[in-house]
Amino acid sequence: MVKPIARIKKYAVLAVLCAVSFAGCDAARLSSPDGNPPPYGDPLGESDGPSAESLALADYYARVQNGLLAQGLLRTDGGGPDVPFSARNLADNFVRIALFEEYVVAGGRIVARQTESPLHRWERPIQMRVEFGDTVPAQQRAKDRTSITNYAARLSRITGLPIRQSTSNTNFHVFVVNEAERRALGPRIQQIIPGISAAAVKAVVQMPRSTFCLVFAWDRDDAGTYEKAVAVIRGEHPDLMRLSCIHEELAQGLGLSNDSPAARPSVFNDDEEFALLTKHDELLLRIIYDPRMRAGMKADEAGPLAAIIAGELIGGDR
Repeated sequence: MVKPIARIKKYAVLAVLCAVSFAGCDAARLSSPDGNPPPYGDPLGESDGPSAESLALADYYARVQNGLLAQGLLRTDGGGPDVPFSARNLADNFVRIALFEEYVVAGGRIVARQTESPLHRWERPIQMRVEFGDTVPAQQRAKDRTSITNYAARLSRITGLPIRQSTSNTNFHVFVVNEAERRALGPRIQQIIPGISAAAVKAVVQMPRSTFCLVFAWDRDDAGTYEKAVAVIRGEHPDLMRLSCIHEELAQGLGLSNDSPAARPSVFNDDEEFALLTKHDELLLRIIYDPRMRAGMKADEAGPLAAIIAGELIGGDR
């Protein structure tokens, strides 16, 4: 079963920007402007540079980033004395983020709907492959490859889960693509995950401007164990927003699939206060990959255990 985990990152604070004539602020809309899906076989972008449409998107996202920064958002400090949290906060946030789904497939579409879900995580080493669109500049490719490699190593240290970069036997694919390449990803995704739903493929190839990045994970038997994942990052994002997508989507692809307005400091919160993985989020990852946790656990079993582990990690119920 392919699960659309958080999978769809959007910025809820764009109300002001959207009112200034920016369209496409409905993140649930998964059809193209004319209602027709672009054909999966569209040719990839040429190596001589991004298309005019891609350049326009890059300009748009640059304005979005500037607007967020002007509001004091997209913090990169990981949290500090101004955002304290207790063991109880951490355990409650774990339940909401790891044991609920943000999106479901309904009527052939991926729609936002909070539903309880068993604990999902990886039980096997991750072999990660990063692929870039033809029109992504070489300098950006080098920067992003370094960012992804370093961040994946950090996630591995936090969780104890082996995560290695590989070009063979890969089970976690990260695509950094511009508009033309993204629209042509359908066959590649179907090759990676045979039998993937049309809704999941459409979520990628018909991605609206308000969807900045996403990740899918495959649990064949719906038993809580991920076997494959695909993350899609827009290459048009400016550096910080692109890095923010990398941080959230790769972490969510490990099992922290939901967002919660109560989570702070955290990237798993649609208020976009924090751009990068925080200390709070590291502890969530440590909880989900604690040996006492098991894939497939329900909230009534995992919740009390999360409270015990959170107390051990933080100490007491401050």
